[in-house]
Amino acid sequence: MSKVIAIMSMSLDGYVADLNDGVSEVFDWYFKSGDVEFHGGGADPMTFKVSRPSAEHLRGLWTELGAALTGRRTFDKAHGWDGNHAWGPAFVLTHQVPAGWPRPNSNVHFVTDGIESAVKQAKAAAGGKSVGVHGADTIQQLLNAGLLDEIHVDITALLLGSGVRLFDHLAGTPAVLGNPTVIAGVGVTHLRYPVRKA
Repeated sequence: MSKVIAIMSMSLDGYVADLNDGVSEVFDWYFKSGDVEFHGGGADPMTFKVSRPSAEHLRGLWTELGAALTGRRTFDKAHGWDGNHAWGPAFVLTHQVPAGWPRPNSNVHFVTDGIESAVKQAKAAAGGKSVGVHGADTIQQLLNAGLLDEIHVDITALLLGSGVRLFDHLAGTPAVLGNPTVIAGVGVTHLRYPVRKA
């Protein structure tokens, strides 16, 4: 059964980006934490250099994914992944489709009729695999709507001090999560929590 999984890198003090939406510090572990290469795929493929435990973790996670769901802010910051997201079809939650989109031969789709519709479309496109979710605001909306199955957070060995928090605007807290799976990498700890449904 297809799951909806939040996937974010975060500083130890809870930030996923700095005050200018910069993410280089929280993503450094992808490029500087080891000598094992992991190829990201997509239209503009990246090669990550991570520790062996992180590489094994990423291989398992990325094999599980069949689609992506994100918000417009993340889409804009990622320059639309050059039209093809590495996880498969990408569904962008937005109020308005950006100029020049949709593009031919692109796997990026835009959803203007709400979070429930976005989840439904992404799950259908995932073909039984899971849907990976980017973006703090989108993750918060999914949590608040009871539509998120798991939270996967890569905690980096970093105190950012300020910026964009992953869990800023939550309703129905406290929310108790299930027991985590923990994988220790170099410069990063991979945590995966099941979300308990109300």
